[in-house]
Amino acid sequence: MSRKLPYDRTLVVLVFVLLCFGLVMVFSASGIVSQRLHDSFTWVFGRQLAFVAFGFFLMLLAARIDYHWYARPAVVFSALAVTLVLLAAVFAFPAYHGARRWVVILGIRFQPSELAKLAMVIFTSYYLIWAGQRFHAFWRGLVPYLLVLGVNVGMIVLEPDLGTPICILSTAGFLIYLGGLRYRYIMVALLLAVPAFYFLVLNVTYRRNRLLAFLDPEKDPLGVGYHIRQSLIAVGSGGWSGVGYAQGGQKQFFLPEPHNDFIFAVIGEELGLIGTLFTLVLFTLVFLKGVKIALRSDSLFGTYLGLGIVAMITLQALLNMSVVVSLLPTKGIPLPLISVGGTSVLVTLAAIGILLNISRHGRKDPAGPALLGEVSGGADHTVETHE
Repeated sequence: MSRKLPYDRTLVVLVFVLLCFGLVMVFSASGIVSQRLHDSFTWVFGRQLAFVAFGFFLMLLAARIDYHWYARPAVVFSALAVTLVLLAAVFAFPAYHGARRWVVILGIRFQPSELAKLAMVIFTSYYLIWAGQRFHAFWRGLVPYLLVLGVNVGMIVLEPDLGTPICILSTAGFLIYLGGLRYRYIMVALLLAVPAFYFLVLNVTYRRNRLLAFLDPEKDPLGVGYHIRQSLIAVGSGGWSGVGYAQGGQKQFFLPEPHNDFIFAVIGEELGLIGTLFTLVLFTLVFLKGVKIALRSDSLFGTYLGLGIVAMITLQALLNMSVVVSLLPTKGIPLPLISVGGTSVLVTLAAIGILLNISRHGRKDPAGPALLGEVSGGADHTVETHE
């Protein structure tokens, strides 16, 4: 039986700490770049602060909206439609840094692919419940879902952007695996990934060069291996406790995007292993708390939605940190709640607001065993309504 609970204060505290820590590091990492580009040491920091403040307001607003509302077909398909329109609209705007990833709304650049992450989490959670046993039927269940997923991901790939599709596919794969996707379909997906890898990575010169640089960064240290080499220099030079806050040298136009995709390298250089472990622990705690909230949800839709939001945030964080320390090839993926990026902050905080609302509708006992039983036993799933 569900019950009304207070918002999960621990999650709020963790998010607040991540945001404050992110602002502190953005102030250090962005100053020199901000001075060069905007003739102001604090311009980038001030902009990020404004987005964080507005995002926190969105989080509190989303926390007050009953999450069961997102299970309504009108809401789900309206969100998908708006996302697709915005993804198509990016091609009407001029390219920025060689890519068309933004639309301009009231003079503010907005990145629709960030919205697509949350829209696909909501849609996947809804579809798993709505389809029920049909989801395990290839043509009637899985293929329609894959078409929607493929259209969203394909439009983002055309921008071009490969990092965001990887995040979306990872989150979607996590959810449909929990939904009981049959192993033979997983094997088919892995086989289909081979030609996709060839055409999207090996057949594209700059992506192929990034992969080669990942395998051997020292082969071309001033060319394709430059980014990852500078990142490793930054992290390695930090040692145990770092060179000191705001004392890092790699952010002085050696490290690419020090306030954005590579801010974790700045953390490693200035705060050392202690700072990087602190960041990792914060995301681990968010993951554990989010999973606990999701498993205590009063509906299976809430469980899927909560787990999807947690996966969306923590998988992206893991990918970003893995790129910075050369565990994965270089790819532009922001560190959630820490990197500079207005759209990313707004969407992530709105998603956390939804998770906070899920925390208000909890069970006395975790729903995890029931969820696993329903998935493995193949019970029919129906959309649960909230009374």
